Amino acid sequence: MPDPRPHAGSLRAGLMLWLAALLALLLLFSSWSAYWNGRAAADTAYDRTLLASARAIADGLVTNDGKLRANVPYVALDTFAYDSAGRIYYQVLDTAGRLVSGYENLPAPGPEVPRTDDYPALARFYDGQFQGQGVRLVSLLQPLSDPELTGIAEIRVAETLGARERMARSLLTDTLWRVGVLAIAALLLVWLAVSRALRPLGRLSEAVELREPDDLRPLPLVSVQREFRPLVLALNHFTERLRGQLERQAQFIADASHELRTPLAALKARLELGLRDPEPQRWKQTLEEAEEHTDRVVHLANQLLSLARIESGAQSIAEGGAQRLDLSQLARELGLAMAALAHQRGVALALEADRPVWVHGEPTLLNELLSNLVDNALAHTPAGGNVVIRVLPQRILEVEDDGPGIPASERERVFARFYQVARGRGAGLGLAIVGEISRAHRAGVELGQGALGGLLVKVRFPSSDPDASD
Repeated sequence: MPDPRPHAGSLRAGLMLWLAALLALLLLFSSWSAYWNGRAAADTAYDRTLLASARAIADGLVTNDGKLRANVPYVALDTFAYDSAGRIYYQVLDTAGRLVSGYENLPAPGPEVPRTDDYPALARFYDGQFQGQGVRLVSLLQPLSDPELTGIAEIRVAETLGARERMARSLLTDTLWRVGVLAIAALLLVWLAVSRALRPLGRLSEAVELREPDDLRPLPLVSVQREFRPLVLALNHFTERLRGQLERQAQFIADASHELRTPLAALKARLELGLRDPEPQRWKQTLEEAEEHTDRVVHLANQLLSLARIESGAQSIAEGGAQRLDLSQLARELGLAMAALAHQRGVALALEADRPVWVHGEPTLLNELLSNLVDNALAHTPAGGNVVIRVLPQRILEVEDDGPGIPASERERVFARFYQVARGRGAGLGLAIVGEISRAHRAGVELGQGALGGLLVKVRFPSSDPDASD
């Protein structure tokens, strides 16, 4: 069965991929830099050779009968010899610009070509084209001071670019080889370093895999790197919350089993006694009593289910599932729904909610909160008494009755599950449900004595929607 969970890929492979991409960019930049640095170095070296050759030719210039002649020395010709990378050309021009010796049509320097400052000579270096190929040239101006001929002669020496290209490529190849070896070595070292760094995570994963399903102990932090500690701490925090939730569920199941066992056992015993009674008229009384016990059991089961639903409702609120609700409208609908029960018990049920009061919450849970508050008030209010529901503009919900109330010493404990006041009735879950729902909505609950003399319950909701008008 395919794994439906999304995969982000391997951390090791991701790091290696990013590093390889960075090294590739570095290799390209190094190659480009090495090539042009090689060309610059080659130009510097070969320009010096060109100038030396031009000077050697200049040293061989002589005048005869007022004419300039060039006696090119052997050493200069040896410099111009053919090689495997390129070829050398030269040209000598007299003071009038006429060819004295060498090759014709060598490119002349343009007026924009500056005189070099690198050497003590009237020389200019430039690039050009000769016989369909690129060449590098030097133009050396040689002053003549012979009595028969005065002026400035020009010696041009050109070299094809093959030798320079070969030198630049050699430097490029050497750089690529060195950088490539370093890149491979770096990738290998990073692979080993990442593998070593991830080894504690592997041990941690193995330790979690070998644990029993009910083993929720915190994960060890001794062998985990500092960067992974927040992850392990978060997992331990989650595990702690999960363990607490499981413990609460186990305690809830135990309490629910205990609370349901007693009324069910009493109901079963009552039915057995009724079946043994030979008088048929007593059977009706037994059934009526059984119905009353059944109503209590159903009410208890509903409250237990309400407690179970609070967990999912609180999760929905935490995940942003709360809705904008009119608390006055909720109170109005609940009051209409419970009016018949209040009339049956002889209690006057009143609602004071003149305007909409907007809160953010989960409608089912809020309805459950209202229902438990009103049901608790009706249960403890004697016949002829009053129960008032108020919705105040400050996002406060009040439920007040004129029953016996709750002593101040017990007002904190009544929010515990299954806690019953000595005079109380029911299973002790009504106010516990109210407290759980209030916490889920970040609302505060206060118990006090009302103006009617009985219990006054106030639920203060947070101002989560400041832009809404009440």
